[in-house]
Amino acid sequence: MAAAADEQLLLHLKLAFLALEPPACVLTLARKAGGGSVTPHVQNFILENCIGTNVGKSPNYAYVETILKKVIAEAELSSDIVIDELYEEFGQCMLSKANNSSLDMANKIYKDISFLSPTYDNVSSNPVSLVARLLCSTNMLEGDTGCCLWPSSLFLSEFILSFPELFSKKCCFELGSGVGLVGVCLNYIGASKVILTDGDVSTLANMKANMEMNSLYIKDSQLVIESKNKVECKYLSWEEASAKDLWGCQRDVVLGADIIYNPSCLPHLVRVLSMLLREDDEQCTSVNAATNEETSDEVSEKGATGGRVAYIATVIRNVDTFSCFAKAAADAKLSIVNITSTVTPSSFLPYMLSYDRSSVQLLAITLLS
Repeated sequence: MAAAADEQLLLHLKLAFLALEPPACVLTLARKAGGGSVTPHVQNFILENCIGTNVGKSPNYAYVETILKKVIAEAELSSDIVIDELYEEFGQCMLSKANNSSLDMANKIYKDISFLSPTYDNVSSNPVSLVARLLCSTNMLEGDTGCCLWPSSLFLSEFILSFPELFSKKCCFELGSGVGLVGVCLNYIGASKVILTDGDVSTLANMKANMEMNSLYIKDSQLVIESKNKVECKYLSWEEASAKDLWGCQRDVVLGADIIYNPSCLPHLVRVLSMLLREDDEQCTSVNAATNEETSDEVSEKGATGGRVAYIATVIRNVDTFSCFAKAAADAKLSIVNITSTVTPSSFLPYMLSYDRSSVQLLAITLLS
């Protein structure tokens, strides 16, 4: 049992590194794996399994340098032995960073988001159920928010993986898809069609690149129509969207993560949500009621009227902004039910210490009958 626990801690350390978790979080996991300090065994593990040449691609030298610097400082501070290879790797990393400085100046980094099976207990089996490789931005403070990975996206992904019966064999339509993580998860659980949208051109281009990197994006429009379990990426401006723009976009379920943030966009968001949730014989695909039979009452009752449902994960950073959204939704005859307390997703990302699940609210939105 002790060996299995140690293996799990080392796995968490590796996955945190590949997800480019904040260095302080990686160091915390390194301490846990070493029983309170960064031991030579843990140092060797970091070298061989995290920074090793066979792990990952396109390394972010600035990130690796920071991790190595913190590990070395921590080991020296606790009077632990620092293995020679760690110093050598640190020197090599600084040299590589100098020779490849242009790579780190692009403000883009690759993150491998690994979803662990919440029930695995045998270290000999593969504990990782899904890995999404994503190109993300490090420039969120300069307007590049659409290419960042937000807590609500992680939460919504865990929700999808925890309740696959809500999305399997369904046409799923996401608003403000950002880097596309939710699309990867929807494809994984067997959604019949996945449509990801965004109103920012650069974000959309990055999203398409991420889907292609995960073998989910097909450039040829005809192949998209004919393919199964593939992802379609579309430009959708909430301000300019009309019913005609959504004509032919099949959707049984609508999703969104962290899309309630800009007061000026809220009227347009509510209008688009209303159009997407409205039933239309030409656009609507039949909902297979049998797929909901095993779903918990708390979740399934949100679609009790037989109509479409939107699942929106959000962090309420500004109460006034959320109140504005709630009022606009009520005026548009939309029902908003906070299902956070009744539906708890499994923890697929226990190694992501920076991810605060408690900050995210999950809303179920339907048209009032």
